[in-house]
Amino acid sequence: MSHQQIDPDSVPYAGQMPMLGLGTWENDDADQCTESVRTALETGYRHIDTAQAYRNEDAVGEGIAAADVPREDVFLATKVWISKLAYDDVLESTRDSIDRLGVDYVDLLYIHWPAGEYDPEETLQAFDELYDEGTIEAVGVSNFEPHHVDEARDHLDAPVFANQVEMHPMLQQEELREYAAETDLELVAYSPLARGEVFENDTLVDIAEKHDASAAQVSLAWLREKGVTAIPKATSAAHIRDNFGSIDLALDDEDVAAIDDIDTVDRRVHPDFAPDAW
Repeated sequence: MSHQQIDPDSVPYAGQMPMLGLGTWENDDADQCTESVRTALETGYRHIDTAQAYRNEDAVGEGIAAADVPREDVFLATKVWISKLAYDDVLESTRDSIDRLGVDYVDLLYIHWPAGEYDPEETLQAFDELYDEGTIEAVGVSNFEPHHVDEARDHLDAPVFANQVEMHPMLQQEELREYAAETDLELVAYSPLARGEVFENDTLVDIAEKHDASAAQVSLAWLREKGVTAIPKATSAAHIRDNFGSIDLALDDEDVAAIDDIDTVDRRVHPDFAPDAW
């Protein structure tokens, strides 16, 4: 597949959210993170994902500021960590995140895990306040199972816009996709390349060869076919551009069916697991 410049306007949207974004987990070298965000935006990405726990919000903000892209054209998401989910802590830590990012608002604020200090009534009251005052444009959840989302909706006035979960061809999340389709919920896939395992899967490699593409592009195109937004992590300009090239890859019905038939279940992050408190 050629790597010509792709028009950012060709990226499909899920509501207000571009369906391909740059993930920044473990991108914790400040200079590298800033440069990768700048490179991504100038390549054509318009969706950047970070989190308090990634400890790189400052660098992400510097990358956004350095790019020749207006802030209003960037869909920016961050996440509140599990130790910051009490009512006052949500408000304080979110405003701290916005200061670190150097912006006036974030487009999407996630609850990182339903764990730690998470209390649906108290936590979501704070999210509603941030939403009502315009500090956040949308409410998201992450690592939530359907019953967690149902419970959150019971306590939230604002809509739950998105659920960010691990998803890739070796973890296809059929139940979550069906639930999302039935309940007007967007799915955002982290680890959409299965932390590199897509390059070892024969089905994906064969489809990639057929299209003169990369296995990464095939995985990202398959997610898009399923209506799922992907946020692959990348630091090098080559990987950032290769992932963005997935926008130009059109899988045929045979390709999609072959990927659907992958019966491996390779979960890298269990939904009940939350890392040590930040």
